[in-house]
Amino acid sequence: MKRSDFYFDLPEELIAQTPIEKRDESRLMLLDRRSGKTEDHTFKELPEFLNPGDCLVLNDSRVIPARLFGRRATGGAVEIVLLRDRGEHIWECLTRPGRKTHTGTALEFGEGELRGTVVDEIEGGNRLIRFDYEGIFLEVLERLGRMPLPPYIHEELQDAERYQTVYSRVSGSAAAPTAGLHFTKELLGRIAARGVNICFVTLHVGLGTFRPVKAENIEDHQMHAEYCEIPPETAQTVNEMRSKGGRIIAVGTTSCRTLESRAAPDGHLEHYAGFTNCFIYPGYTFRCIDGLITNFHLPESTLIMLVSALAGREHVLQAYQEAIEKRYRFFSFGDAMAIL
Repeated sequence: MKRSDFYFDLPEELIAQTPIEKRDESRLMLLDRRSGKTEDHTFKELPEFLNPGDCLVLNDSRVIPARLFGRRATGGAVEIVLLRDRGEHIWECLTRPGRKTHTGTALEFGEGELRGTVVDEIEGGNRLIRFDYEGIFLEVLERLGRMPLPPYIHEELQDAERYQTVYSRVSGSAAAPTAGLHFTKELLGRIAARGVNICFVTLHVGLGTFRPVKAENIEDHQMHAEYCEIPPETAQTVNEMRSKGGRIIAVGTTSCRTLESRAAPDGHLEHYAGFTNCFIYPGYTFRCIDGLITNFHLPESTLIMLVSALAGREHVLQAYQEAIEKRYRFFSFGDAMAIL
């Protein structure tokens, strides 16, 4: 398939710049993955569409304040975004300006509280930076770093917790698993009260998830690897619910990719800790999930390709056109879609 098969024209004013005041009052489009029929609801109505015995799988990764502003030792401002922990105090980073952060460049952040040295330049233009600091790295980041909001969001975030899910637990993401931003603790309680199982995986979202597809033939696109974990208790719950006829519903494309990358052809899931570069596009046969809760995604992105694999490209593009006509809000702080 071609990248252009997933293009749609989105008015810029529909790109949500700020989160809605109450998380669960965002709009929810319900899409029947088989018929393509849509219905309009609010997110707080979600429990009505879930059945006892279903299993809701959420990504509990927490966004770190991965955006740092500092200076090169030789002078001049520098901005970096932490992408992936490589161990030994070394992180893979996106740097600006890249042309002035070559191997050996010394960096300084927060009046020297955090220092770094570029130790390598890797494929794709990213840098490996070794950091030097006193204390605990995440605590240093909390003091010096900022939330790495997507480039299409131009307004400052007033409350950093609004870019975290209410169930975030494991620090490590460079971007939020945004489908989960609509949930409140009260809503999760209502879902559990219906007899729906709630369990968690972890996938630390890297910017590779949002990397543009540049190849016209989408099969030529390469996903960046991201770290993920499937706890034994989650694998057990998913397997048990599937055997009893319950639906496995992933919250977000990250949860979906985590489950699908480790499911056997018969859908059986094993616990796992490691990396995945799972790329799902139309023609893919889903092994584990039956439904997906997600946001509205960028044209020609790997995310809309995944959604199209589940519900059909024609159904998805038609639903997106309806969403545009009905003034749904798009992207990270936008409204939601439930594909069931």
